[in-house]
Amino acid sequence: MAEIKDPENTVLIELKDGTVTIELMPDIAPGHCERMKELARSGQYDNVAFHRVIDGFMAQTGDVANANMEKDYNPGRAGTGGSDLPDLKAEFSRIPHDRGTIGAARSQNPNSANSQFFINFSDNHFLNGQYTVYGRVISGMEHVDAITRGEPPANPDRMISVKVAADA
Repeated sequence: MAEIKDPENTVLIELKDGTVTIELMPDIAPGHCERMKELARSGQYDNVAFHRVIDGFMAQTGDVANANMEKDYNPGRAGTGGSDLPDLKAEFSRIPHDRGTIGAARSQNPNSANSQFFINFSDNHFLNGQYTVYGRVISGMEHVDAITRGEPPANPDRMISVKVAADA
């Protein structure tokens, strides 16, 4: 278990194999960190599928509109939606897309990130400066490595629950 230095800026994602602890970077990407906490606190990330998981690259999730089991899960639409909240402005930085970093998924428009994010399986430096980095896995990366692969996976793994550590 990781030492949690700032519970208000730490997110706990419960996966089938255990907990992934993510340290947010509010000094680097305050808007993205606030959005992740807001969606976690409202329960919108709970039970959302990892709809795009590419071996050696990344695991993408967070489509709260189309990838939740309670709603009609449609693998054809998963990855095309966001939340009811407005899109976020890009918060690009010099933080590299290293293994375990959290990046904001978006369309071609740099200012289109909303609720979706990805966790890098490896150092993906070709993404540097193009996608907002706003957190990093500080424990539980082995659980991320165990996420079922596919675009979309036939039986996708899900974020069972997502909580801000200060609330847990």
